[in-house]
Amino acid sequence: MFKKIAVIFILFAAPALMAQDSLVSHSFVGAETCGMCHKSEKQGEQIVIWKASGHSKAYETLKTAAADSIAKAKGLSTNAILSEACLKCHVSGYNINASLKTAKFKMEDGVQCETCHGAGADFKSLKVMKDIKVAEKNGLRVFKTDEERVALCKECHNSESPTFDSSKSDFSEMWNKIKHDIPKSSK
Repeated sequence: MFKKIAVIFILFAAPALMAQDSLVSHSFVGAETCGMCHKSEKQGEQIVIWKASGHSKAYETLKTAAADSIAKAKGLSTNAILSEACLKCHVSGYNINASLKTAKFKMEDGVQCETCHGAGADFKSLKVMKDIKVAEKNGLRVFKTDEERVALCKECHNSESPTFDSSKSDFSEMWNKIKHDIPKSSK
């Protein structure tokens, strides 16, 4: 019986798990690493903007009684902090193989830079970041249009989210709250 279950796992579940990891071939370095360069006014203070945003507190919200109440109302059998349905949007890299997370990466930091811009190990160096094309080849995701950005936002900010209200969701307004472009003078 055990052999039969193992074969079923190998045939069906294992390929799905491997496919998930194959989507991410770069390691996650965490917001602290990104913030080393993206903190100055000249650079655009991206880490300051992120720390003040709901994204940086997304994991913490899952620890609340309100989050557990929402999870229960949605029929989840675990607390919000333990639920894949919640973690998938409240934590960067929650479902990524541990070998792809560096020592500085902390899921407790919530929705971090790498959720939107890609796992940063291979583009974090100043040498790579000085050439945007090289950075993109090394995993950096840059949004060239508002449509690209909105499409990514909608992966979490959608009707599957129990607190999402489409009548109050103006993605331009939402972006303006967290906008963190690099100033043209520093490019």
